Amino acid sequence: MKYLVTGNAGFIGAHVVKKLLERGDSVVGYDVVNDYYDPALKEARLDFQVQAAKKIGVDYAFYREDLADFDAVKKCFAEHKPERVINLAAQAGVRYSLENPHAYVQSNIVGFTNLLEACRNNEVEHLSYASTSSAYGANTSMPYSEHDGANHPLQFYAATKRANELMAHSYSHLYKLPTTGLRFFTVYGPWGRPDMAPFKFTKSIIEGKKIDVFNYGNHSRDFTYIDDIAEGVIRTTDRIARPNPNWDSANPDPASSNAPYKIYNIGNNAPVKLMDFIGAIENAVGKKAELQLLPMQPGDVPDTYADVTDLIKDVDYKPDTSIQDGVSRFVNWYRGFYNV
Repeated sequence: MKYLVTGNAGFIGAHVVKKLLERGDSVVGYDVVNDYYDPALKEARLDFQVQAAKKIGVDYAFYREDLADFDAVKKCFAEHKPERVINLAAQAGVRYSLENPHAYVQSNIVGFTNLLEACRNNEVEHLSYASTSSAYGANTSMPYSEHDGANHPLQFYAATKRANELMAHSYSHLYKLPTTGLRFFTVYGPWGRPDMAPFKFTKSIIEGKKIDVFNYGNHSRDFTYIDDIAEGVIRTTDRIARPNPNWDSANPDPASSNAPYKIYNIGNNAPVKLMDFIGAIENAVGKKAELQLLPMQPGDVPDTYADVTDLIKDVDYKPDTSIQDGVSRFVNWYRGFYNV
């Protein structure tokens, strides 16, 4: 199978590509490699993909291009004719969306539009794409279910990802393009993003610096280990979205459609208190954290918790890496990568 994976220099994208290569699929990566965070980390992720492809002996190509450049997207599809597409390219980060919303429009709206057009014009079998648990926004019904509404996002980042779900549905309806949206819950693990809390906490604890703990530590998050996320992405991509024969327009299910369209949560289904997560990092590092307790930030939600009933039912998969194991693996990677 030939896959196009956008955002393959990113945290999740790099792990997904590695898993695809390891099972013998050929992969075309596509990433602009911007400087939103340290490009050296992105280059290192790209390097391990190249090495994995060489070791296994499967085809791998890489386009260093912007998804918002439609000519570049069309050229990539024309040259490689991918059978399936996994879109993990996005301008990520809740905080940054408060500072630079235009970056999110270019990447998450314009870029995604270009990808939808390329998929429908090249008879792609299935488009799966990253969404976010942040789409649930003001919804406080726990655990978050794909079958509940998600129409009140609290940050612009979440609004763009929810827009992707709606845009995908229109293409599924108009052009019968099978699309599957994947709502990820707080992802952490080796090769993680430096702008995310697990990375920041680990770095500051090792360096003996204070860590900012928002909402006075009263958050809980459905922390999900990166390998579990990557496995969920591949399994749901393997299951091509189909119309729901029981879909009722008088009582519409938000997670499916009479078009080939589906939404899944991918989360650990086991929310952890933020202070307990910090405790796991302290244990792995062997050092206590210095805490700076702060109020909740704009756009934050107190808790996240994934209902993964559909994931289990449809693809026989449930993320299950414990916080203790996942954090230990991340800290070991961090020490090795940064030689500390």
